This record gives sequence, C-alpha cells and structure tokens, in this order.
Amino acid sequence: MDPLLIGVISGLIGIAIGAFGVLAVMLSDRQRKVLNAADEPTLPPGSAEVLAVIGRAFVVVDAVDGVVRASPGAYAFGLVRGHTMVHQELLEMTARVRRDGVIEERELELPRGPLGQGTLIIQVRVAPVGEEYVLLLADDRTEITRTEAIRNDFVANVSHELKTPVGAISLLAEALEDSPEDEEAVRRFAQRMHKESSRLAALVQDIIELSRLQGADIVQQGTAVDLNSVISDAVDRSKLQAESKNIEIVVGGSVTEAVYGDADLLVTAFRNLIDNAVRYSPVNTKVGVGLRSGGGLVSVSISDQGDGIGPEEQERIFERFYRVDAARSRQTGGTGLGLSIVKHVISNHGGEVTVWSQPGNGSTFTVRLPEMEKGQADSAGPQENDNESQGVSA
Repeated sequence: MDPLLIGVISGLIGIAIGAFGVLAVMLSDRQRKVLNAADEPTLPPGSAEVLAVIGRAFVVVDAVDGVVRASPGAYAFGLVRGHTMVHQELLEMTARVRRDGVIEERELELPRGPLGQGTLIIQVRVAPVGEEYVLLLADDRTEITRTEAIRNDFVANVSHELKTPVGAISLLAEALEDSPEDEEAVRRFAQRMHKESSRLAALVQDIIELSRLQGADIVQQGTAVDLNSVISDAVDRSKLQAESKNIEIVVGGSVTEAVYGDADLLVTAFRNLIDNAVRYSPVNTKVGVGLRSGGGLVSVSISDQGDGIGPEEQERIFERFYRVDAARSRQTGGTGLGLSIVKHVISNHGGEVTVWSQPGNGSTFTVRLPEMEKGQADSAGPQENDNESQGVSA
C-alpha cells in the first residue's frame, strides 16, 4: 500500500479519535453539571426573595433536617451551626410540621450557645414550604420578656411599699380623732404623720424619677459634662442633711476631661450616693468624695464611716426596694430606690458602679465613667447643668 495513503488514513483516524475524546469530555461535564444541579437544594420560586426582606431570623431545612438556607440572625442566635440546627426543641417542631403539615408556633427559652451565657427567649413559627422544605422563623423576645417581668415585679413592690406609709397615716389620723383634748398626743401623732407623709412623698418622687430615667436617651441628648461641677452641685444639695448630723463632706482631687451625658442625671446619681453615705454614717464623722482620672476613665469614690455591708448583701444592694436593714431604713427615711437609680444612671452613661465594704469599717462606692472622646466632643452641644433642677435621695 502506498505509504502516503497509509499516513493520510492514520491522520484521519487520529482526528476522529480526538473528536470523540472532546465530545466525551463535553458530555461528561454536562452530565456532572446536571447531577450537581440535582443535588443542590433549591427553594420554590420567589421564596429566596421573600426571605431576604422578611426582617426576622430564619432557617430553611430539607427532608432530613439539613440546613438549606439560614439568615445571619439564625447563626447569631446560636440556632444553627454549620449546616445543622442545634436545639432539639426546634428539630422536634420541624418534625411535627413535616409530618402533620400544620403550622406550629411556640415561645422557647434556649441556651445562647457554647460560648455565651444566659438564655435566649424566642418566638418560633414553623411552617411547611412546598413539598420538601420546612421554614422556621425566630423573633428575639428576650428583652421584652425581661422588661415585662421587671415591670410586674416593680408594680408588686411599689404596691407593698406604698401600703406601709399610707396605712400608718390612716391609723395616726384615727388616733388624732380619738385624742382631741390631749395636746401632747396630738403633737406626737402630728409629728409622726409628717414623717410618714415625707417618706411617702420621697417614695413617689423616686418612682417618678426612675420612670423618667428609663425613658432617657443619653446617646441622642447627651452633652459635654464637667464632673467637677456635677460633684460640687451634688455636695451642695446634701449639705443640709449632713449639717443636721454634724457630718463634714470632704472633696479631694479633680478631673480635667469631660464626660458625655446628662449633667442633671449625674447630679441625681451622685447626690443619692452622698445622701446614702450621710444617712448611714454616725454623727460627728466625715464623708469623703474623691475624684481622679486615668486610662480613659474618670472615677469618683464616696466613702463613709458607717456600719458597713456584709459580703452576702453587697450583690443585692442595687436591686429596687432592697434594704440591708429594713427597720433602720424606715427610721432614716430610705425608700430602697436610691442605689437602683444610681446604677441605672451610670449604666446609661456607659459606666459602672461598684462597692467595697466591710462590717464595722464603712463603705466606699466607686463610679467609673468613660472620658468623652474626640468625636463626641465635636458633636456635643454646650453643657447644660441646671442648678435648680431637683434630684432624688435614697
């Protein structure tokens, strides 16, 4: 056979083999893409768009509870890790909805996750989506639930606290009616009524103040505040009470940087602390107020020479209406709200309040507040510190 013909035939065969090879590769790629597309979970048309704007945390799971899609909120809440739903309660809800085809809604209290602390209270709604998927919607109700609990507790405590002075005034009024001719008894009962009415007025004022504080927006309404001026005002408002017990209020130190916040609220907080120190200090003693700054913080410490507070009581003294010595608090006129107001004000200003105390060695309350940053200084308006505004005492 002609060698040239053989070469031509061989070349044609090679081209044919190459063409078949390319075709085989193309068919293989196409088949692989089809298989991958079949394996990739897909949602019913329009579902992805709706979920993108729903505004709630969501999780979509398939027939074997594999996570098809989840929002960032679902991961932040700790409902999903990787492609798995974490909590057994949620898996049980999806199983029932898948089985019965009925929408289910519950409120659950779930742990925040392996690294978090506390619990998360969420309102969960689970519904079928198409024939294969189940949708879980989660709404965080932790803060709402806690606020409701605090409100209910607050109302119960207020009712109890108001009952005591109101009842005492009623009894004293009856005693006055029964003793119109006894001048000494009338004078004694009238003095007691005045004391109980003053206590009632202080309690109502504290309740009003605490309610106002809870609605204050320090971020939007804050200004540059000179803490030296705040402490001076707070001390002036406590002098009358201190002079009645011959207690000297000694102020030491100063701060150069301003803080960002509400001057009147800060005066209220520090007046409460100073009044508290005066109230529980023996006569003829001193109350110390120290100011210092460092590390981006300003600190104010108020020290007294009172009886001190036991370690088991120190964790609870900032609770509303809690008193270390209830009998003594009634004698001194304390309402049990002063330290709660202090904690609320300081927390709203991004600070903290702590206590050091030992029985028999007095107490020291320390408030730490962040110094005002440059950005805050540029946006803060002029300081407004109304010296005539009224604070409340513990």
